[in-house]
Amino acid sequence: MSKVLIVATIDRTIANHVFSRVRRLQEMGLEVELACRSTSPVAQEKLDTLRTVRHEIAFSRSPLHPRNIQAFGQVRRLLQAGAYDVVEVHTAVAGWITRLAARWSGCQTTVIYMAHGFHFHAGGHLLRNLAFVALESWAGKWTDYLVVINREDEAAAKRYHLVQPDRVRYVAGTGIDTARFDPALVNGSQISRTREALGLDKDDILFLMIAEFMPRKRHADLLRAVALLADDRVHLAFAGIGRLMDQTRAMAEALGLKDRTHFLGYRTDIPTLIRASRATILPSSGEGVPACVRESLAMEVPAIGTDVRGTRELLEDGCGILVPVGDTQALAKAMRWMIEHPDQAQAMGRLGRQKMSGRYEVRHFLQQTQVLYREVLHLDGGRPAP
Repeated sequence: MSKVLIVATIDRTIANHVFSRVRRLQEMGLEVELACRSTSPVAQEKLDTLRTVRHEIAFSRSPLHPRNIQAFGQVRRLLQAGAYDVVEVHTAVAGWITRLAARWSGCQTTVIYMAHGFHFHAGGHLLRNLAFVALESWAGKWTDYLVVINREDEAAAKRYHLVQPDRVRYVAGTGIDTARFDPALVNGSQISRTREALGLDKDDILFLMIAEFMPRKRHADLLRAVALLADDRVHLAFAGIGRLMDQTRAMAEALGLKDRTHFLGYRTDIPTLIRASRATILPSSGEGVPACVRESLAMEVPAIGTDVRGTRELLEDGCGILVPVGDTQALAKAMRWMIEHPDQAQAMGRLGRQKMSGRYEVRHFLQQTQVLYREVLHLDGGRPAP
């Protein structure tokens, strides 16, 4: 039986974005182990259902944190002892550390790196982009296959020759399960109960943001946009946790939005929350292919997002509205449009559902997973890697 190690910086990445991929590998008869840092009891509970060995690695999401030196040693020892046929790694910090550890461990293993959005991108700071291109080029020497989840990253990988062109594989995001995110599964009474729990009146309009409270997501931009709207009917719901949550709460109070801003924390009823909203909003400065936007569109609810890689691919076909990063005036204008054009907003959502039922659907992601592993492991006559 072939043995695979899946590595990510934190457990939530595997639980939220890689879970179905691990399941498919197990269904293929592969022995799969996981390596990550534990951060969430909810994620741990979900990963427990996989019934696989899990290794605790002291990764930090901050690239220069000294704990990553310890993580490098842990990964290197794991690779030396594990006899893995394939090491598949996700997210930037774990990606760099694991590929370096694989190189220095002397192990003969195939390394697959799935980039959930390169740290360099169009519109990024020049010096930052140059630094991250250099790092990815360096790590690319020890990468057998590079999987990218948006077209901009695919083009960049080939333009900068991060790996051999025939070793770059594009997948449309990490798959959206349209059977789970199905508007038909949420009825009117569920929506009414959710709105009542938030204290909303019949005429109140809810906008939803689903994101970790971290600088890149730019929650503050959304608060400023709502303040510019000056519409007492508008309520915000923030679903997520993170280190900037208290700071964002204080800002909402300072802007006079305390009574119309709802901090929901971690939620398991995301489909219902989406359906209870006029639109979802993601004002972030950078994305891969954001899951929250895919989920919103699958639920036939349009999204407002910033004109960045990944989000642009999801919304550019009329499934929502794109605004420049940091432009709170444009963000407020987009929200006003959603308020004043409910029928057209619903049409956007229906178009989004159609789009998510195509190449973004999870079945396509899993098919591509299977094709790649058959090639790498020479299964079922798959083309062997040279």
